[in-house]
This record gives sequence, structure tokens and C-alpha cells, in this order.
Amino acid sequence: MTDLSASIKPIATTMNAHSPGFAFRSLVIGLTAFLTVVDLFATQAILPSLTRHYGVTPAAMGFAVNASTFGMAAASLVVGFFSPRIDRRTGILLSLALLAVPTSLLAVAPNLAVFTALRVAQGLSMASAFALTLAYLGEQCSAMDAGGAFAAYITGNVASNLVGRLISAALADGLGLAWNFYFFAALNLTGAALVYFTVNRVRPMHAMMPAAAPLAATIAHWRNPQLRASFGIGFCILFAFIGTFTYVNFVLVRPPLSLGMMDLGLVYFVFLPSIVTTLLAGRVAARLGTRPTIWGALAVAGLGLPLMLSPRLGEVLAGMVLVGVGTFFAQAAATGFVGQAAADNRGIASGTYLTCYFCGGLVGTAVLGRLFDAFGWQACVFGVGAALAAAALLTFALKR
Repeated sequence: MTDLSASIKPIATTMNAHSPGFAFRSLVIGLTAFLTVVDLFATQAILPSLTRHYGVTPAAMGFAVNASTFGMAAASLVVGFFSPRIDRRTGILLSLALLAVPTSLLAVAPNLAVFTALRVAQGLSMASAFALTLAYLGEQCSAMDAGGAFAAYITGNVASNLVGRLISAALADGLGLAWNFYFFAALNLTGAALVYFTVNRVRPMHAMMPAAAPLAATIAHWRNPQLRASFGIGFCILFAFIGTFTYVNFVLVRPPLSLGMMDLGLVYFVFLPSIVTTLLAGRVAARLGTRPTIWGALAVAGLGLPLMLSPRLGEVLAGMVLVGVGTFFAQAAATGFVGQAAADNRGIASGTYLTCYFCGGLVGTAVLGRLFDAFGWQACVFGVGAALAAAALLTFALKR
């Protein structure tokens, strides 16, 4: 993203080779993604502690922690709708700076209702930065660079899942819950500083080409069967991911596994392979096509589900690795496809995709939480499998 707008003009979408400095820009793109969404899933690593702190059920705490996805869904839709009128750099910068406010206030949230509202506020800021960055990449990257740029951004997302959970578990275990949130507020401000120094101001897209009215563009995107299927795939992917990595925490701390807080944080080294594999998603999709790429990724995730029903920690961890690798790979491929399938108004298309994606997370939290409380972990895993199967069926609508 460093000097991205200076070296890659919008007309460069016809290029067939990586532009100069692409590797360094990919690093900055990934780091920006990391600092944008590091708050989103880090709190899942301390779910059992938060459940005890507020004296609520796993489903209630899981919904509160993942209420950020509601804010992200709403913000993605609004930002996407008004995307042609929003300066990318200013929007990303303000979103990350404002994110630090609710993050720090979580340290003193007096009850679950306030905690939930602050998580929604976090989601509003995170999604604004997320959607504007995706729109920026879709508009400013060459055709060859686009897949790698989106993969780098999703890889930063993956890294935030691993590092964020490790940091969260360590801080909560050593310094308490409050210092955990203060530290992540500092990371949010670091993200704002990174954007300030690395993202150049570019002309708004509506100044470079005529844009349809936002409502008309949104309707046109929903009428496109490939984009419509992509939106559904995004919904199913986060539905499955949330279901797995929210409620598996309670399985890990209960007998027979009985992990402690710091051990629970270390478990999330299961995301380490995903950091490597997700970087390859753009290249694989360009070579094999989007459909085979997503089908293969979903199959890998599906293979991990029966392993997570085992009473042995090694098999559960192996299952978590496979689900992480598969869902992140599929997400990277689907996100890149949306950026290329939308002929125009890519900011609106990206915002609509993210709205559906985060709605999937919210619905997954609610539905699978009820299944977990009422019927146990096996029912929750079955629900995850159903979401992956639905995503595989929707993938039939995508074309190369």
C-alpha cells in the first residue's frame, strides 16, 4: 500500500505483470489488515474468563463478543453505499483512530449490555476501515497485483487471529482483563499512524469515471448471479468460522482437555499454517479458477470437522488447523473474485460482500450458540458442516 497510488494508476488494470515494489506494498497491506481487525477475534481467546467475569452462559458471552460483526455488517453496507464519495485515505485513517475509543472503554464495561454495545461500536470502525481498504485495493491495483494484494490483506487478517489471541490470552492471564483492552487500543492507534505515513491520497473514483447512483449500483450487483453467489459464500464462510473458533474455546477448557488460560492462547498457533497458505490464494485462483479453488478450500475445512469431535487434544488441534486453512483460503479467493467480478462501483460491491460476510458471523454466533447450549459441541459442528456445504453449492454459480 506504500506509494501504491503513485505507482499504479487505475488504467493499470490491464497490466499482466506485478508492478515495481509489489512485495513491499504487500507487506504494508498485510500489516494494515492486521492492525485493522486484530480486535475482532482476539477477545475469543479470553471467552471463558469473560463468561466468569460477567456470570453469563457461553452462548450469551459468545454473542456479546461477536456483536462486533453486527457493527461491521452495518458499517460495510453504509460505507459501500457512499463509497464513491469517501476519500479512501481519510476514511481509513479516521476509522482506525476512532476504533481506539470503544476498545479502551471495554476495560471498564460494567455489565454485559454495555460490553455488547462497545463491541458493536468497534465493529462499526473496523468495517469502515476494512471496506474502504478493499475498495482502494480493487481500484488501484493492476489485474496481476489484485489477487496478491487481496491475499496479502486476508493474510494480515489471519495473522491477527493468531497473534491477537496470543497477546490477549497472555495479557489477561498476567495483567488482567482491563490491560488487555488498553493494549489493543494502542494497536488501533498504531494502525492509524501506519495509514497516515503509507497511504497516499488518490482521486475519488467518481471523479475519474461516472458512477451509477449507489442504490442502482447495489441493485445491479444483486442481479449479477456471480456476485450474488459470492455474497452468499461470504455469509457461509464466517458462519462456519465463528461457529468453530468461538465455541471450541469452551470445549478446550472443559474435561477431558482442561486447558488453562495461557495454554488456550497457545492453541491458536493453529493459525500459523493459514498465514502461509492464504498468501497463495490469489495465485492458485488465477491458475486454477475461482470455483476449484473455493471447492478445494471448503473440502479441506470439512475434513477438519470430525477431528474436532475427538477427546484427544492433538486431533482437535489438527481439525482446527484444517478449518482455519480452508476457511481463510476460501475467503481470500471469494474476496478477490468480488473485486474483479464487479465491473464498476467496486466499493459498493466490496461493502455488500462484507455486509453479507459479517451478517454470517452474527447469525452463526446466535444459531450455533443455541445449538451448543442446548445440544452440545457435536450439534455445533454439524451446523458448521451445513454452512460449508451451502458455500460449496453456491460456488457452482461462479465462473473463471
